[in-house]
Amino acid sequence: MNEPLTVLIVEDDPHVLLGCQQALSLEDIPSIGVGSAEEALQQVGDDFAGVVISDIRLPGIDGLELLARLKARDRSLPVVLITGHGDISMAVGAMRDGAYDFMEKPFSPERLVDVVRRALEQRGLAREVSSLRRQLAGRQALEERLIGRSPAMQQLRELIANVADTSANVLIEGETGTGKELVARCLHDFSRRQDKQFVALNCGGLPENLFESEIFGHEAHAFTGAGKRRIGKIEHANGGSLFLDEIESMPINLQIKLLRVLQEHSLERLGSNQSIPVDCRVIAATKADLDELGKAGQFRSDLYYRLNVVTLELPPLRERREDIPLLFEHFLQQSSLRFDRTAPELDRNTLASLMAHDWPGNVRELRNVAERFALGLPVFKKSGTENPGPSFAEAVEAFEKSLLSDALERHAGNLSQAAQALGMAKTTLFDRVKKYGL
Repeated sequence: MNEPLTVLIVEDDPHVLLGCQQALSLEDIPSIGVGSAEEALQQVGDDFAGVVISDIRLPGIDGLELLARLKARDRSLPVVLITGHGDISMAVGAMRDGAYDFMEKPFSPERLVDVVRRALEQRGLAREVSSLRRQLAGRQALEERLIGRSPAMQQLRELIANVADTSANVLIEGETGTGKELVARCLHDFSRRQDKQFVALNCGGLPENLFESEIFGHEAHAFTGAGKRRIGKIEHANGGSLFLDEIESMPINLQIKLLRVLQEHSLERLGSNQSIPVDCRVIAATKADLDELGKAGQFRSDLYYRLNVVTLELPPLRERREDIPLLFEHFLQQSSLRFDRTAPELDRNTLASLMAHDWPGNVRELRNVAERFALGLPVFKKSGTENPGPSFAEAVEAFEKSLLSDALERHAGNLSQAAQALGMAKTTLFDRVKKYGL
């Protein structure tokens, strides 16, 4: 939604085209001029940020056919037609077919600017409404994929919904197992790039001698063993999203090349001098502090600043214990279906153990424990070096917070009904709600 609205003028008379662009330029309205409908169709993508002004009489495809094709792509795109004196009835018919307005030649600069301003205002409002609808749908779907009622998870879902439909690069920070790839997929799936490729690459899972070819691609015979051309991950993600996990593992010399791709929006395959334009959104993830690594000379600071336009911090599970029962139940149901077993009932002792555990593996570890429980195995393996986890009081508080949050959720925030269901006084519940920030 941050893209500037542009006017695309389709006019085969170079003098009229120049006059229109000059009139708009004097009013600080950006414009692009083309001489045919064929060129216009190349300029207008699926989400063109602007309006179109087109002469009806054009060489090749005429303005009416252009109108029909543009409206087939985007019904909300305002198209203004320029008519000669004998084309007025034709233009009136075109307005019934979806044209925004028409201008009869010769028209004054003031008339042009007035029509354009109104069309741009309508376009801006339509795009804003469309974006808000996508955000609303995204928020509802995010609750089903990023599970948790804790304030940290609510804030995370809100941030994802707000930035998913932008082209901003995102840096996801979090410990191992917190769900960084799931967040990256949500950013892609709730964006306008959702129909394009989501390409994931673990930067720590490749030997350095293969990394450059994997990410940038290579031409046939670029090096020994390169028998045929290979399309790299960046090029494969063109139009979509590129997810670079464990970005802190990327070799310094390749960080320089990645930075150039991000700056120039183009790349060169190994063994080639041809520049290939690319348009992909980069989502990077790290379990390290890239800022500190940059100060230590182990990660390029300029690449760090290019990547962290938006930073999403994923909280470890031990900092959102109130989400453990809901997450465990979700994973337990999934596991029981996969193993074709009836889901066992979660008893209080098991739940207390789950709430008291420190979860060094975070959500990934919790999923593994749920799978064991679905198979009737002990939730935790006995170990002489068991992590002591939180204190008894901390575990009780987390458990209580989870129960209260669940009751409030079931009763739509109604304190009286929730207190009655919990068997406690309304004033006591009110005090607990304030205490836990629910």
